[in-house]
Amino acid sequence: MGSILTACGGSDNKSVTIGAKNYTEQFLISKITALYLEENGYDVEEKKGMGSTALRKALENGQVDFYWEYTGTALVQYLNADPIIDPADSLEKLKELDKENDIIWTNMSNINNTYRLGMKEDKAEELGIETMSDLADYVDDNPGEITIAMDSEFANREDGIKGAEEHYGFDLGSGAIKEMEIGLQYQALENGDVNTAMIYGTDPQIKEFDVRVLKDDKDFFPAYHAAISMREEVYNDDEELEKLTGDIADKLKNEDSIEMAYQVEVEDKSEEEAARQWLKDNDLID
Repeated sequence: MGSILTACGGSDNKSVTIGAKNYTEQFLISKITALYLEENGYDVEEKKGMGSTALRKALENGQVDFYWEYTGTALVQYLNADPIIDPADSLEKLKELDKENDIIWTNMSNINNTYRLGMKEDKAEELGIETMSDLADYVDDNPGEITIAMDSEFANREDGIKGAEEHYGFDLGSGAIKEMEIGLQYQALENGDVNTAMIYGTDPQIKEFDVRVLKDDKDFFPAYHAAISMREEVYNDDEELEKLTGDIADKLKNEDSIEMAYQVEVEDKSEEEAARQWLKDNDLID
């Protein structure tokens, strides 16, 4: 059963259960939320380390009260809808579709863990490439010079490299795509095996390997913003939760996620240390 929000019954104690998936970014934003709610009088239980489908099921059956979910993931994976490029439209569609599941969507953050292309900073500077349009122009002017590391899914999805080529009007040609497992693309960049790679917008390796994220200046890649997905019963019983999670959502951005994950994965800080420092830096706790 989900946790009981006892504040509504007249007690000063409020309890809530927050879910999280099984990777560093999720651990961090869950911990940020837990610490902030505790500072504001809540007893918080964290249930973390779940896969996407398991966590969604836990929300639906009341094992967790809310968690940070990605808009594109929910549309495609849970609701069998097409991904949407515009973040606000994506959130509105989720509100519409998930209403029948008694799930509320609110407080979309500026963390957008969508597909991106990246290059080593020095290489991008050398070639004068800052945006996807710059990349398209360079490919047209210098056939055969750009090589891109990616997994097989991105190589074949319509919202992957094929769609990007069509949207931006370039053709990589044969031999440019180097397929490999996710995670290996950064080492391939570092080793000079390729000069470009498919990445995710909040990968901590962006900082670790000094990668320039190419701006999607013609808005091709769908929105995968982290937003609050909450059981309707919980939302209705405790309006303070929306305000408090909104305080966090208003300040969260990609650079924060990259930096915190880097601190945890490379500098060996604990998730709680990184999360607490973020809250202090953003004037949410003393």
